[in-house]
Amino acid sequence: MTTLPELTRAFTRIGVLSFGGPAAQIALMHRELVDEQQWVTEEEYLSALSFCMLLPGPEAMQLATWIGWRKHGTLGGLIAGGLFVLPGAIIVLALSMIYAAWGTLPLVAALFTGVQAAVLAVVVEALLRVSKRALKSRAQWIIAALAFAALFFFAAPFPAVILAAGLYGFFTAKSNPSTSTLPSPWAQSLRATAIWGAVWLIPLALTLLLAPPILGDIALFFSKLAMLTFGGAYAVLTWMAQDVVQQKQWLTQPQMIDGLGLAETTPGPLILVTEFVGYLAAAKQGIAMGLAGAIITLWMTFAPCFLWIFAGAPWIARLIHAPRLSQALKAITAAVVGVIANLSLWFAAHVIFASVTPLSYGPLQLIWPDPTSLKALPTALAGIAAYLLLRRHWPLPGVLALCAITSAAVAAF
Repeated sequence: MTTLPELTRAFTRIGVLSFGGPAAQIALMHRELVDEQQWVTEEEYLSALSFCMLLPGPEAMQLATWIGWRKHGTLGGLIAGGLFVLPGAIIVLALSMIYAAWGTLPLVAALFTGVQAAVLAVVVEALLRVSKRALKSRAQWIIAALAFAALFFFAAPFPAVILAAGLYGFFTAKSNPSTSTLPSPWAQSLRATAIWGAVWLIPLALTLLLAPPILGDIALFFSKLAMLTFGGAYAVLTWMAQDVVQQKQWLTQPQMIDGLGLAETTPGPLILVTEFVGYLAAAKQGIAMGLAGAIITLWMTFAPCFLWIFAGAPWIARLIHAPRLSQALKAITAAVVGVIANLSLWFAAHVIFASVTPLSYGPLQLIWPDPTSLKALPTALAGIAAYLLLRRHWPLPGVLALCAITSAAVAAF
């Protein structure tokens, strides 16, 4: 039986080390909680991941919440999900305050360059591990390849890719439609919906009624965003960036680009870039308003995530045991491998090349790294990290520290 202190220690560690976006975070949790701790089985992990992929919001944070809920109910879910976000949120807030006061800091940028390079090795390790376990048939390999091609070559909508995989699995299942013998957890889901809907929406209503207009605008905007982020942060960042820069004019375009870079190089979900936006938008009226804007942004971004998981988590075991739904989840899991491959290639291109150009040829939507912009230091550090992690089996914190310190030392000299 996992104790609450053990759960807290594990997710504190994961929260501090969760660099690199969803692909790396999914890999980190798999390594820590499936391979090493064995808190959940491979089937449970992949099924829950597939379920979280169907929800709006950051799938890795929601997967962490589900694992916590699976071990210790609602309290465990709050601890796991909260600790997954909290270290990154503290760092992003501190760097947002520094940025608003003094702009970018070269030392911080150099440290995070090394971290990104190490995370690239973690992402590759994740892709190898997850594909080995999730792709057990020819059909699953084909689904993964098609999902990757749809996302990488045609920029297909993420929800459409996942939905297509699920429908294929459901309708090609050999067994007849049937229902699980497990009881339907309607009462548990409705109770969770009522409680967590109130936790989310009552503060929203109070902010709109009582707070200064900028805070009400922030609360409403990020509440809407929380319902639209299907496929994780990558699927909605472009739209969000355009809206906060062009429509609301909360940030300038260079500030938005800096915020995205900051979120990419700090631990926690990439959607923490919303905290940077909320702070800078409100900080025009003072530091206290900036802090209020950051807190409101975090609440409106992540409170809905707890709602989705606590209302939907009781159904995961039932889905696994319902034949057609189980096959749908297995097909979605195969598609998720293609999703991770797409994210991995996207991440790798942006880490080791300074210039990555989007290209469009009819229906084809590609990214093309400029070979002359290859960055020698991140490439070398990624190779060293891959060797240390995959061959020497060094602990991840040691690899991250080595790469960050090396990068900072090279930048200094």
